[in-house]
Amino acid sequence: MKQTLQIGRKTIRCDFGFILILIVLFLTSCFAIYNSFNLIRNGSGSSYLRRQIMWYAIGFATLILISRFQNKALYRYLPDVYKYLMYVLLYLLASKLLYRFTGHHLPFASPVNGAYSWLQIPGIGSFQASEFMKVVLILKTSLIISDFQKKHPHPSFKNDLQMFWEIAKWAVPPMVLILLEPDTGLFIIIGFTLIVLVLCSGVRPVYIWVILGLIALMLGGFFYLYFYQHDLLSSIVSDYQLRRIDAWLYPEHNILGSSNQLYTALLSLGSAGLTGHGLQANIIAIPEAHTDFIFAAFGQCFGLLGTTFILAICMWLDLYLCKMAYNSRNTANRLIIIGTIAMLLYQQIQNLGMIVGLIPITGITLPLISYGGSSTLSYFFLFGLIMNMSPLSSRIVRIRIRPKKMINKVSSWFQTKNI
Repeated sequence: MKQTLQIGRKTIRCDFGFILILIVLFLTSCFAIYNSFNLIRNGSGSSYLRRQIMWYAIGFATLILISRFQNKALYRYLPDVYKYLMYVLLYLLASKLLYRFTGHHLPFASPVNGAYSWLQIPGIGSFQASEFMKVVLILKTSLIISDFQKKHPHPSFKNDLQMFWEIAKWAVPPMVLILLEPDTGLFIIIGFTLIVLVLCSGVRPVYIWVILGLIALMLGGFFYLYFYQHDLLSSIVSDYQLRRIDAWLYPEHNILGSSNQLYTALLSLGSAGLTGHGLQANIIAIPEAHTDFIFAAFGQCFGLLGTTFILAICMWLDLYLCKMAYNSRNTANRLIIIGTIAMLLYQQIQNLGMIVGLIPITGITLPLISYGGSSTLSYFFLFGLIMNMSPLSSRIVRIRIRPKKMINKVSSWFQTKNI
């Protein structure tokens, strides 16, 4: 856990194990993007790599900056950050509506792959407000639950409903805007994470069964409409989303169309064998090789050994965060770490599952491995706060630097050698 490093008179407090994991993830991400150079269709691979290094550098700088403040002081700015992010989401929605009716979009808010999710900032790149909104919602939901437990140690049904309403007031408006972009993948990530936080808050078991029942009912209703009332479902769900379901259930029916991404990903992993085809292999063309399908691109290069390495690194981070949550004695801190774990784990399972055909493709990237500035930076905001939650170790590592003594030792060594 967190240790204190003392160099001379300077003291550095840092969770060295956590920093080591993040450095390994950074190196792995850069190496994975480098290996996908020959598979990138749009843009230059080297430019993506340089920007990924830049975003990781900004992320580490952000982590260090956040670790110099108390978390309680930073929590006071959550309402302001929430407000500004809502303005951005509303601006993106306005651009979408303007384009639908006039054929023109607002400045810096052009669509990317049909979604109005990014602000295009000249000289910097794209900014995805929804990535940072998910961080704000995790923090705010954790604080609401923690305050609720302090005020109501033995809550009634009415108290529980008040807590749910307070969470919904913060979460529902941005989630609706994110769904309208449309960004279904991120909408599901936020919804899943908030459900996990509520389930871990100690609520009555009846609420857990109600939530699970509603999820089962929604999934059952969707697939009933898909198989038996397809025309009705097509009037509710966009054709693009239905094609994703078709590609998932029948990956070989439209290889050159909607099933192409899944089919090529399965083909690249299946043909790679134990060790893969080698560095920067381009045996099978993989779309979005540096983002959504970076796991398939890495597997094509290094086979089962390479994909196992990616899985091991992801598990290393997840288990380390689980250990931090277990050792935390503060309710809010524990919930924030749990929310981070839930978000990471869902993205990892979703991304890896869609590549091997277990889950429909939703455009969710592999966190901290795939290219993505907003995603990487948003996680580092959380990591900075989590660093502050790490309890101090009783051990202090002291490195005493005595320049005069070192000079005397060096000079005496030269004298004995007659140099």
